[in-house]
This record gives sequence, C-alpha cells and structure tokens, in this order.
Amino acid sequence: MKNEKIIITGASSGIGFSCASLFAEKGNNLLLLSRNIEKLKKEAAKWEKDFGIRVDVYSLDVRDYQAIDKLFSQLPDFWNDVDILINNAGLALGLEKIWEGDRTDWDTMIDTNIKGLLYMSRFVVQKMRARNKGHIINIGSIAGTQVYENGVVYCATKAAVKFISDGLRIELVDTPIKVTNIQPGLVETNFSIVRFHNDIKRAEKVYQGIEALSGNDIAEIIYFVADTKPHVQIAEVTVMPTNQASPISIYKK
Repeated sequence: MKNEKIIITGASSGIGFSCASLFAEKGNNLLLLSRNIEKLKKEAAKWEKDFGIRVDVYSLDVRDYQAIDKLFSQLPDFWNDVDILINNAGLALGLEKIWEGDRTDWDTMIDTNIKGLLYMSRFVVQKMRARNKGHIINIGSIAGTQVYENGVVYCATKAAVKFISDGLRIELVDTPIKVTNIQPGLVETNFSIVRFHNDIKRAEKVYQGIEALSGNDIAEIIYFVADTKPHVQIAEVTVMPTNQASPISIYKK
C-alpha cells in the first residue's frame, strides 16, 4: 500500500503515533489530528523529507463538533479523497466503582470515545460515499467485549465502539467501503498514565510482570488490515498479549 491518504486522530502518542510512523514509512500521505501537535510537527517535517510524502498536522479535540466542522470546511482540496480514517483518539479515566466515579471523567470518556468517533466518521464517510471507496478503522478494546469492575463506564464506551462499527458496516454493505474494529488487550503506552491522572508509579504497575503489546504491534496489525484486497473486509480483530486471556484474566510473573 502506497500513496494512500490517511487521517489519524489522537496521533501524537501511543497507537496513533505508531500508526503515523508506519504508514509514513510505507509511503502514504497523512492528515494527523491531535490536541498536542508540537511533536507531530517535527516528525511531519522529517517524514516528508525522508519518504517523499505529504503530512499535514492540525490541532483538534474530537469532542468539539464545531471545530471538526470548521476543519473540514478549510482543509486543502488534497484531502477531499480520503482513503482511510483511523479513529484512534480515546482514553480511560479513573478506576472506581460507579457510585465513587468522577462525573467529569465519565463525560470526557463518553465525549471522546463515542461522540468524537461519531463526529469524525460522519464527516469522513460522506466523502468516502461520494467516491464510493474508503476504509474506517476504529480502535476499540477488549474492554468492549467483557466488562470489569471499577471500569464500567470505559467498558461501556468501548462496547459502543463495537456496535457503532457493526452498525456502520451494515449501513455501508451496498458499497465497497470497509469498516474494521480493532480490539486490543494490554498495550503499554501512556494509556494508564492518563487513566491514573499522571500517577506514573501506579501506571507502571499495570505492566509489571507481563510482556504487554506495544503501539507498534497494533500499528502492524492495522497496516495489515488496511492493505487487504478490495473484496476482503476484516471486520474485527481482537489481539492480546500471550499471557492475557480476557480483560481480567492476566498472568503476571
């Protein structure tokens, strides 16, 4: 796969950044969206020089529908024909029971993981339908397949990602547009740092005693999914470390 035009949300770190790096290396053009873009700007200039591609970077909070509307109304014509949207922006906040949970954390997870994904999909799918070509790749989680205590709201948002993906696939069944839901297990990124509100020591304990997946592991799977033949649609991928069997069944040495 080469010379495709790819939008990635939450592109400044973790899985999103790994995807940007890999797709750039493979010779694809990137529209990278994130709230924090200073790192991306530096990498964008390097990737353009090294790989002869176009990389545009914009600051965007996917929770803000008006900001998304404004962005798409002002994008260069180059981005009218988007090939792939990777809905990566998402997060978990807190690890408490429902009656102890922080309502602000709930709102942030729901607005980012569900509404932000819907907002981006709405704009991009319109463009894909006009071309009768495209691929939506959503980053879900195994938390969307089995709920665990103290993470109920996060699990609910990722279950929503699964059903939105399934529903969109049904709604697009009469087109060549593909929809894929990637459901990772334990991936060592800044995910837990964000979840625990920058408590680094607590976040590090999540990955102790197990070789977790990396952002690069997931990016390689996403690239494989995106590079299939036009008649091949990989609907869903669930991937975990070898020593994980479910969100709550994890063996640590």
